[in-house]
Amino acid sequence: MKTISRASSLALLLAGTVFSTSIASARPMTAEDLATLKRVGSVAVSPDEKSLAFGVTETDRQSYERSSALYLLDLTTANATPVRIADQADASEHSPAFSADGKSLYYLSDVNETEQLWMINLTTGGQEGEPVQASDLKADIAGFKLSPKGDKVAIWGDVAKGCPTFGCDATEGGDGNRALPGPGTGREYEELFVRHWSSWETPGNYSRIFAFDLQEGKLAGNGTPMDGDLIGDSPSKPFGGGEEISWSPNGKGLAFTLRKADRNEPKSTDLDIYGVALSSGEPNPMPGNGDATDTLPAFSPDDEWLAWAAMERPGYESDRKVVKLLRKGEKEPLVLTGDWDRSVSSITWTPDSRALIVTASEILDYAAFRVNIDDGKVTRLTDKGSVGNITPLEDGSMIFTKKSLQAPDDIYRRAADGTVTQLTNINGNALAEIDEVAVERFSFKGAEGAEVWGQIIKPEGAKGKLPMAFLVHGGPQGSFGDSWSTRWNPKVMASQGYAVVTIDFHGSAGYGQEFMDSINQDWGGKPLEDLKLGHAAALKIDKQIDGTRSCALGASYGGYMMNWIAGQWPDQFDCIINHAGIFDLRSFAFSTEELWFDQWDHGGPWWERPNPEKWNPIQHIDKWKTPTLFIHGEKDFRIPYTQSLMPFTYAQERNIPSKLLIFPDENHWVLKGKNSVQWHNNVFDWMARWTKESESK
Repeated sequence: MKTISRASSLALLLAGTVFSTSIASARPMTAEDLATLKRVGSVAVSPDEKSLAFGVTETDRQSYERSSALYLLDLTTANATPVRIADQADASEHSPAFSADGKSLYYLSDVNETEQLWMINLTTGGQEGEPVQASDLKADIAGFKLSPKGDKVAIWGDVAKGCPTFGCDATEGGDGNRALPGPGTGREYEELFVRHWSSWETPGNYSRIFAFDLQEGKLAGNGTPMDGDLIGDSPSKPFGGGEEISWSPNGKGLAFTLRKADRNEPKSTDLDIYGVALSSGEPNPMPGNGDATDTLPAFSPDDEWLAWAAMERPGYESDRKVVKLLRKGEKEPLVLTGDWDRSVSSITWTPDSRALIVTASEILDYAAFRVNIDDGKVTRLTDKGSVGNITPLEDGSMIFTKKSLQAPDDIYRRAADGTVTQLTNINGNALAEIDEVAVERFSFKGAEGAEVWGQIIKPEGAKGKLPMAFLVHGGPQGSFGDSWSTRWNPKVMASQGYAVVTIDFHGSAGYGQEFMDSINQDWGGKPLEDLKLGHAAALKIDKQIDGTRSCALGASYGGYMMNWIAGQWPDQFDCIINHAGIFDLRSFAFSTEELWFDQWDHGGPWWERPNPEKWNPIQHIDKWKTPTLFIHGEKDFRIPYTQSLMPFTYAQERNIPSKLLIFPDENHWVLKGKNSVQWHNNVFDWMARWTKESESK
């Protein structure tokens, strides 16, 4: 429901230009700031490249209710102010896309309490006329993609496999909710998945793509399902989206990624790309699909190539994704980035079809790179920070979003000569009220003599000694790089008066595949050694850090490391904060949903591992003594909440100072505004309690 006032909307417009009013006296960032700063959504550029549409999520500072809105920005005028468009009362608008002629903008809205496709006509200065509902389907639309000619649209959402249309009742031939056969409320399953990420599975329901004709701006007919006899999710669950779907340039067919659904799905990372002609509706596997992940299909504008990202090793979610190219009419793909030791996360063609713009992690940054088609040459295009929403333009420039440790996403333009211009400053006024933080990158010799990188983030201009907040990232194949997070944010933690230290230990992303692979079956080995050496290096580099007052914090794998540190490094930290950490690898192996993750990282099923208890934190609890705050979401099926309940019970039984915070409405992540504030209040209180200068804690 839209709760943002017109006054706050006006404030956004006034802050939309790059040059915001500076405020002489700033203040530390708070949890309320983190929860309520505006968030840039998806970005779309008009066909004539003169306008840009984008979404913004806004949060009410009193109720913490969120809604999203659309804005239009004139790209032909310097320092233009975004104009709010398609604004309907008590509704959210998001996911904008221009029509082929650029005269209309399509988007999704929940104005009638279901997610449907809407359309507005546009003028140079904004919108013309009232929004028009373009679809009235029985199922919610999760996403859509317009065909290049604008006469068709691909729509996807959760629809029963037995349903021939986009949403239907059981009486009309649909499967209905087969997970509730009655007469009671019990769910019945005969194979895995039983639950996935944060939801119990509904047998027979899948993410499915339907293609519709567009007539006079609206959907026509019942649509054609694109999955044929395939059974599975497209886009893939739980995080797949429009990046897994590509229209052919002539608009006569699609390429899409599908994750096959069968009893082996929880142990498989085998995603495949299929091609389907709209005339037949029968999908066929693309030549070159392997036994691991094949995804991110992208047709070249000249219709000569299909590019995609491919992994080599089945069962490994963090294997390197290389770019493959398949020329039209051929059967064997080319490997374009085989000699580049980075893993591609997104793929976009340049308008001339001569190059790809891809994104990848590289030493604390998430950057954009140009990859030439003729020779595979890779050129980095962006500097520090983390970029996304890449749109290459005809003049050689590029629209993209960028975030950093200092600020959330804004929209930028990189000219052909490399000059970068910031186009929006969505949180300009809000950030002007908040102190910046000082960020220092450093490297040191870690385990086995490898170069390991870290960061020190602390309040700008801080005086005196600062206690340490030692953050351990999750994944484990992740990174606490130069990026903004709405969940684990180093800036808001440093703003409480801490020197935040992050270490990209063995297994982290952005340093090549061998470095990432090195954590395999070594969860408590080289990573802990890197953390110890990085901890010492940070104290040596920055004498302002008070190593006698420190708290270690981590989530997911980082939470596992909190439990491991409690038993292996028990004298170092004054407190520990453990969010969704693995306490017992044995019970985790039998209760997590995506089995491939646990089995790859630890050497197979529990009963086949050569030494399954080697890295199990529960084996070392006799050494525990550090005061610990445990946090978990009840809807977390990746690491079930009992993994926090068990160690809290142990700590209570052993009189170790401890606290448990459970969110019944959150999953592996804390996403709701009020919950985020409660999370941070508990974290900050626990850190302050145990890191204060007084000897009595």
